[in-house]
This record gives sequence, structure tokens and C-alpha cells, in this order.
Amino acid sequence: MTAVATATAEPEAQMTSTRFRPHEILRIARLHTVNPSIFFGVPWMILGFAWLISVVIAAIITGAGAPSDQVQEGMRYSWAVLSPQWYLVAVGVQAIAFTFSFALGFGATRRDYWLGTSAMFVLVAVEMAVAIATLVQLEKLTDGWWIGAGMFDTLWYGQQGWWFDFYSTFALELAVLFIGAGATTVYMRWRMRGMLTLLIGAIVLIVGCVAITTFAGWWPQVVSWFAAIGLVGVFSLLLAFAVVAAVAGYLVIRRATPR
Repeated sequence: MTAVATATAEPEAQMTSTRFRPHEILRIARLHTVNPSIFFGVPWMILGFAWLISVVIAAIITGAGAPSDQVQEGMRYSWAVLSPQWYLVAVGVQAIAFTFSFALGFGATRRDYWLGTSAMFVLVAVEMAVAIATLVQLEKLTDGWWIGAGMFDTLWYGQQGWWFDFYSTFALELAVLFIGAGATTVYMRWRMRGMLTLLIGAIVLIVGCVAITTFAGWWPQVVSWFAAIGLVGVFSLLLAFAVVAAVAGYLVIRRATPR
């Protein structure tokens, strides 16, 4: 009787673990919002502080007699708009490290957990992409907040319209979130040995590619290829990298042991 009951229970458990369960995915996404400031508060505090500094600097320079259009052009290469990205890598790390064991303890499968976490990452990327793309247009409309401040309309932003600014930001946000999350899955699966192997492997790969390209004299072809695909192609590659990192993270976390 016990053997029959066990044999019957095992297929049922397998069906439960392989079945698509939207309510469980939503539950995991909601779990990440227990402390909403991590995803929706601190990134905007960082961005807001960077904006304030940019405005103050522009106001000082404009007040000293410099034309606002020259001030804005001078701030064209400011990286302030990318200031939240470094924090979002840490968000990806925290999202896995702080909730994985807790979620599994309440009966979530690893697949549901990863899909729910990925859904949260997509939501954050969309939210920030919409906001930043809109702020770029507002900054252009007001000529740099009326004093020539260049905070959002910098780097590649503001050159190809709202949709491109949205797409590039979405790809960038998703990539940094999954980089942090993917690295954490490696740590949870193989601990420090896995992290060192990942770091050394990444360094060897990058240095090796640079060395081969340099010694083979391929840099002109590489530059021409990137010029041919344009910014849309570059950010499409970045989005593809985010997808690869997401899939790799899932494959690793399937065997990770919560501790």
C-alpha cells in the first residue's frame, strides 16, 4: 500500500512541478515587492540626485555668463543618466540571495521562482525605460530645464526618438539585472569556487578576444561591423545577452541548494 501510494504521489508531484502556474509566478513577483524601495525607490533616488547635481552645475556655469546651448553641448557626454545601473546589478544579486530560500520554503518550484523573478525584472526595465525616454523628451523640450542642463539628453539618448530611447534603456536595464542575478545563481550553486571560476573565465575570454583581434589586425573590421549594425543592433545584442544570462541563470538555479 505504501509503495503504491508513493508511486502515485510522485507523478502527481511531477505534474505539479512542471505545470504552468501563473498564480505562483505572480506570488513570487509580489514577494520581491515586500520592500519596494529596492526596485522602485533607490534607483530613482540615485537618478534624482544625479539630476540635481547636473542642474546645479549647469546653473553655476550659465550664471557665470556661458550660453545655455554651449553648456548643454558641453554636458552631452555626461554619464549621469547611467548612474542607477551600478546599483541595479546589486539589485539583481539581492533579488536572488534574499528570497530564493524563503520562496522554496513556502513551496515554490525553482521554475516558478525564476519566472516570477524574471517578470519582476521585466517590469522594472519597462518602468525605467518609459520614464527615462520621456524625461529625455522633456529635457529637449525645455532646452535642458531652461538652463542648458544635460542630464538625460546625453550619450546616445535623444538622437533617434522616444522608441529607441525606450528600447536601449530596456535592454540595458534587463542586462544588468540578469548579470547580477546570474552571478548569484553561480554562487548559490558552487559557492566561492564557482564565482572565482566565472570571474577568471570572463577575464580570460575578454583578454583572449582582445589579443586575437589585435594580433590579427581585425579592429578595422570590428569597428566597421558595429558601424554597420548601428545603435539598434548594438542594443539588440545586449538584449540577446540578457536573454542568454536569464536562460543560463535558470539552468544553474535548478541545481542550486538553498542555505
